[in-house]
Amino acid sequence: MAAFSKKPMLLCVTFTAILSLCFVLSLAEFQRFVQPTKADGSLSFLVVGDWGRRGGYNQSQVAHQMGIIGDKLDIDFVISTGDNFYDDGLTGVDDPAFDESFSNIYTAPSLQRQWYTVLGNHDYRGDVLAQLSPILRKLDRRWLCLRSFVVDAEIVEFFFVDTTPFSDKYFTNPEDDVYDWRGVLPRDQYLSDLLKELDLALKESTAKWKIVVGHHTIRSAGNHGNTVELVAQLLPILQANNVDFYINGHDHCLEHISSPDSALQFLTSGGGSKAWKGDIHWWNPREMKFYYDGQGFMSVQITQAGVDIAFYGISGRVLHKWGTNKQLYSTI
Repeated sequence: MAAFSKKPMLLCVTFTAILSLCFVLSLAEFQRFVQPTKADGSLSFLVVGDWGRRGGYNQSQVAHQMGIIGDKLDIDFVISTGDNFYDDGLTGVDDPAFDESFSNIYTAPSLQRQWYTVLGNHDYRGDVLAQLSPILRKLDRRWLCLRSFVVDAEIVEFFFVDTTPFSDKYFTNPEDDVYDWRGVLPRDQYLSDLLKELDLALKESTAKWKIVVGHHTIRSAGNHGNTVELVAQLLPILQANNVDFYINGHDHCLEHISSPDSALQFLTSGGGSKAWKGDIHWWNPREMKFYYDGQGFMSVQITQAGVDIAFYGISGRVLHKWGTNKQLYSTI
């Protein structure tokens, strides 16, 4: 087993000529990855969640449109917001579901980019260590799944958060489901460390834009609604550190909710396969910018000056667009 020093160690891994990925490992911090931008300093990517159904429930159709839009936008990577393999995660690193729900579905040339992936609650019902295993990265070089980590893309930093262990019901009332909590217990210490590390990473960030990604909702009008544990424990950290976007899945819909008291935007991209038609609760229309109870995905384009998001249905039609800008300051 390799020994790690207390000082961060910089490693650089080249997956293909297209992607150069560098990361810093530290015993005390989230793993950090460096994602190159385009030559002009901009970045574009897709977001999809709640997808792993071996092509069923329109997963293949969503993947097809992702390939088309990904090509048009010349995307740099893809973000998965979790629930990667239904219904009960993977049984191991040799589970054929990895190919049947991922490698053999997202086959478009534009989707042969790095996939930054978080775990969802359904992933915790299987062999959770399998999804985290470097063996899967050898099977498909695009795959990168960790519990919590940071991606530095110069103008923007992404903070990926493992949200499933926050939810009390998975521990107190799991019903017939069995969760793989290896690496999480003792839970209180795990969550305390995660929140401290996230807060520190956000405070130290000098990026123009800050985006936090997790599986569970913070604000949502969908079936699951607000995740009260995240509202109580995670949201204050996001607000205190001027996070621009929280991106999640969990609710099987596409959704955009604004904050009444900050610039923070809540974006749900959980329409990667099975959707929940008609399952919506009332929300203040001044905050609810968009809600769609069908399948689809999201795109994000980022520059120093602005961010543009768009949601797409399975036909590729744009369902919702929104943008925001920040003032540029000269460094001279």
